[in-house]
Amino acid sequence: MEYQEILYEIEDRILTITLNRPDKMNAFTVRMFNELMDAFDQADADDSVRAVIVTGAGRAFCAGADLSMGAATWDGDDSTFDFDISKGDTGGRLTRRIFDCTKPVIAAINGSAVGVGLTMTLAMDMRLVSNKAKLGFVFAARGIIPEACSSWFLPRLVGISQALEWVYSARIFNGEEALRAGLVRSVHEPEEVYVEARKLALEIAVNTSAVSVALARQMMWKMLGADHPVEAHKLDTRGIFALGASADAKEGIESFLEKRTPNFTDTVTKNMPDFYPWWKERDYE
Repeated sequence: MEYQEILYEIEDRILTITLNRPDKMNAFTVRMFNELMDAFDQADADDSVRAVIVTGAGRAFCAGADLSMGAATWDGDDSTFDFDISKGDTGGRLTRRIFDCTKPVIAAINGSAVGVGLTMTLAMDMRLVSNKAKLGFVFAARGIIPEACSSWFLPRLVGISQALEWVYSARIFNGEEALRAGLVRSVHEPEEVYVEARKLALEIAVNTSAVSVALARQMMWKMLGADHPVEAHKLDTRGIFALGASADAKEGIESFLEKRTPNFTDTVTKNMPDFYPWWKERDYE
């Protein structure tokens, strides 16, 4: 796919996806959705990518849905978002795709993020935010409801009471409030957000096994829906037995004993354990 509304750049085993409509504050469109879906497909297929950073061009991260069509934004055949109820809303399809990604995903929220501009980050693993950013789950103030599976993600990140306060009030809040609630990892000057995100991504890329991280990511996210710790115990046991015999496990021990940086060679596309994926795929029906 030829990208027009995002940038896709790989450096030092880190993929940076940049929302690239700076003149529109990177407002979300169907074109951007399709490009992001393709970008995450490419990231999963490329073993040279060890971590993904999502950020925005210009002064905003994402101002939410493109509302340039006014009242027709959500309305039938003229909708900006080409709704197909048989597939689900685009925000939800995007967060479900990120949820299934095999690579760690870091949101470098360099500026304001509201609506889908914020809910799309909830399926990412860590969020770093600018101290100048305005954040908000503004749906009730637009006469709609939170989308992008945020009713599942948000309470798990910040608790039900805080999630409901932000959603009910539809108010704008800042990075410090987001930090206190646990929504973001850290708050930085605008020019430092991406720099700090790269430091975090490099720490992952240099020091860890791609297969270990991919498996751990899915274990952590998928276990959020488990009804008893024994489900995690069963999964842990299968994972330890499978990965314990791997080349990366041998390298992990040898590099530790030799006090050197590990050179892991197993890849996500070729060396995931036989029991992966262990979950039943859930269709949208």
